Amino acid sequence: MAPNGYLALVLHAHLPYVRHPEHPHFLEEDWLYEAITETYIPLLTLLDGLVRDSVPACFSLTLTPTLCHMLRDPLLTQRYGAHLNRLVDLTRSEVERTAKDGQLNQIARFYLARLEHAQSDWNDRWKQDLVSAFNSFSERGVLEIITCAATHGFLPLMEVCPEAMRAQVLIGRDHYQETFGRAPAGIWLPECAYVPALDPILKEANLRWFVIDSHGLMFGSPRPRYAIYSPCFTPSGPAAFGRDRDSSRQVWSAEEGYPGDPAYRDFYRDIGYDAPIEHLKSFFGDQQRRFTGLKYHRITGNTSDKELYQRDWALGAADHHAAHFLEARRSQIAKLREHMNTAPVVLSPFDAELFGHWWFEGPEWLNSFLRKAAYDQNDFQLTTPTRYLAENATHQMVAPAASSWGHKGYWEVWLEESNAWIYPHLHAAARRMTELARKHISTDSPLLLRALAQAARELLLAQSSDWAFLMKTGTAREYATARTETHLHRFTRLFEQISSDAIEEPFLAHCEFRDNIFPNLNWRYYA
Repeated sequence: MAPNGYLALVLHAHLPYVRHPEHPHFLEEDWLYEAITETYIPLLTLLDGLVRDSVPACFSLTLTPTLCHMLRDPLLTQRYGAHLNRLVDLTRSEVERTAKDGQLNQIARFYLARLEHAQSDWNDRWKQDLVSAFNSFSERGVLEIITCAATHGFLPLMEVCPEAMRAQVLIGRDHYQETFGRAPAGIWLPECAYVPALDPILKEANLRWFVIDSHGLMFGSPRPRYAIYSPCFTPSGPAAFGRDRDSSRQVWSAEEGYPGDPAYRDFYRDIGYDAPIEHLKSFFGDQQRRFTGLKYHRITGNTSDKELYQRDWALGAADHHAAHFLEARRSQIAKLREHMNTAPVVLSPFDAELFGHWWFEGPEWLNSFLRKAAYDQNDFQLTTPTRYLAENATHQMVAPAASSWGHKGYWEVWLEESNAWIYPHLHAAARRMTELARKHISTDSPLLLRALAQAARELLLAQSSDWAFLMKTGTAREYATARTETHLHRFTRLFEQISSDAIEEPFLAHCEFRDNIFPNLNWRYYA
């Protein structure tokens, strides 16, 4: 019997490229280490359980090129292993420090067991290669891995230099093929940001679908007959799946959604700021306080007085919220089906790091929901966009409108007074890269080939949407500014050296040492 509708969950796993071999420990590298421990390993544990128990469930996951590269970089994997070892040692010392406080000690012991399990998984189960681990579940059919633009550049703001927009997409596609040995079917457009100029580029890359915010479809031409609850083919051929805001807001919103429940673990109360600094020296290696991931309090409420975390309460809340989400989707799909002569598909996309890092119980919620959706109802079926398109081949053609999933739906987050200064420089660099690529497209000089590839690398890294976002939010603003300026400076220096036929090999080698992403980068896409 055919279901009334479908639900497609899409998780977007992305981190900006942060790798600093020139420093023994760099604070911003902790972003990767925290995500591995708190999100990626728990998601793999979830997938492992689904396969072990033969649960008929599936979802999609973006693994962006920058994240994939960092997860496989020997320097960063070695540093993560050392970080995890220090974290386990710190947690053991916490077990000793809290020995006379029964409730705190119970939480510390929970963390120790969890981290020792992560340590075992990292070294033994996944062999320090999480990309291959995720791919193994893709091969078993419970996960669809999709690609993204090369460095998560905000593509609409490259429209003045379409070669740069094209290079971001094609280099991202190439990286996926090199990493997974097959072509990607779908792409996560960075920030779900779309402009019509992207359409032929997606076709050229042979990408079959992408996610767009709801108003991107609703303001399309003609207006879609089934709103956002059926994909639409764009004029060039890829399918646009509209984001369902109601279901996604229910999960990610700390104010309206599940993560703000008083039973869940509080993100901000961390022993990195609460414990005596002398106790933390062995973990930090310096006097700079920062998050450790060891948090003893629950959200409690809108108060600074936080109560201690109760793991069983939190798991009960996660299961309750999974059941609530299930019933909400059943009701939503049943109402939609009354007004559609085809089965609706609800697409709910989320940042993957919400699950585990920002919302500690997120992986448990997701695990509970996937199992309930598989066994406790038959109103809708879990699917992936690729699977849905294979089973439903005919759809309306719509030209989507310019849009993003950012505040107010367009470019405001990435183009406002805090970050607008970067774009004249990025556009100038993109035009210069195009000029170099066209001039030297037939070169076979080994040194020139290296310099051209590295110039493209520096441009791509400068274009990351993460830097503009961090400038806007004020989080790590100085670091984001420095990264943008540094990559632009290196690009400009390489451009001048290439243009004057005076490439300085030591400087080039230093750039390659610092930024070694995309070893097989095809800079000719800029031509």
